[in-house]
Amino acid sequence: MHTDSEFAIIGGGVAGLATAIMLKGLNREFTLFERVSNLRGIGAGFGLAANAMQALELLGLRKDVEEIGYYLDSFAILNQDGEILVNPDTQNISKRYEQQNFAIHRADLHLYLLSQLAQDQLVLGKSAQRIEKSDNQIQVFFEDGTTHTCKYLIVADGIKSPIRQQLLPTSHPRFSGYTCWRATINNSDIKLKKGTETWGKHGRFGMTPLKNDRIYWYACINGPANSTKFQNYTIQDLQDNFKNYHNPIPEILAQTNQDQVIWNDIIDLKPLKQFAFDNILLIGDAAHACTPNMGQGACQALEDVAVLQDELRKNKSVELAFQHLENRRLARTKYIIDTSRSIGSIAQWENPIFIAIRNGLMKLMPPNMGNKALEKLFKENFMTINNE
Repeated sequence: MHTDSEFAIIGGGVAGLATAIMLKGLNREFTLFERVSNLRGIGAGFGLAANAMQALELLGLRKDVEEIGYYLDSFAILNQDGEILVNPDTQNISKRYEQQNFAIHRADLHLYLLSQLAQDQLVLGKSAQRIEKSDNQIQVFFEDGTTHTCKYLIVADGIKSPIRQQLLPTSHPRFSGYTCWRATINNSDIKLKKGTETWGKHGRFGMTPLKNDRIYWYACINGPANSTKFQNYTIQDLQDNFKNYHNPIPEILAQTNQDQVIWNDIIDLKPLKQFAFDNILLIGDAAHACTPNMGQGACQALEDVAVLQDELRKNKSVELAFQHLENRRLARTKYIIDTSRSIGSIAQWENPIFIAIRNGLMKLMPPNMGNKALEKLFKENFMTINNE
């Protein structure tokens, strides 16, 4: 029975690249396919919370990633006047789990992960469109007319995965109700030291420092999906929208060039009930894309890979390893998706009365309530992986 590789990985994002590195460490044969011809990690920044750093440690990558990340000792939520609403004690919780929180630029992480793989293990410019299964094999069909045959398929090609749509035809991405602009700019003038997110009646604005004296910022505004108005929004429009927000928000926008900005609607997936399909496995955003309100998108992808490593070490049957991953990850990722969507909905309130009530309650909330939420995030069954 001929196969071109034991494993095929579809998608060269964080989930796919980390999976390839993990399989390499287990001496398993694989080929990774990515639809773009130049894999350079488009986008801006994102967080790697303590749970992601734990996953990276299990994968043997934590120390190197820390070198390219910016350590975040806090991340407060503010109102539009700059007053603190919530400021959880992330330092003590991180110390308890012996992991810290970092912010990192997507391109920096991609370049690092790419550096851990041989060029002949990657095939770029290959967009997987559909699959066929027969005789315990999987044939992957690409947009350019070529095919690849493998024993096991790992689908990590994101929220709009055509292979997931083939396996689960009703699993369409859903719109959150708001859209987002992101950029990375120079920090030499602003000198931002802390990460914060501001909740106001005209939308949210988040900012965090990055390595090499950079700032990653994002802005979320309510509106319809696929809005032509927002697609054509300029930096001046964003400045007008956030002009009454606290410093340094106006200054950050004033120092941003239009060509630095990335815009997209915020979407997620309704929680799935299945990730494993015999010798096929969905991971990352292809399995459980969430809104970015908990900063857990990349973190959950890395958790997937750490759990898969654990299961492949403990099980001779890859199909059983896939099924066990599903058993361990369904409830965890459902919690992340649902909670993140709820947080985003509350954070995007525009009614002044609701905002006043929300902000008042947040100020009165005991610090240990926020800490308990972080505890739940960090001490799920992912944290008890046994690497025997």
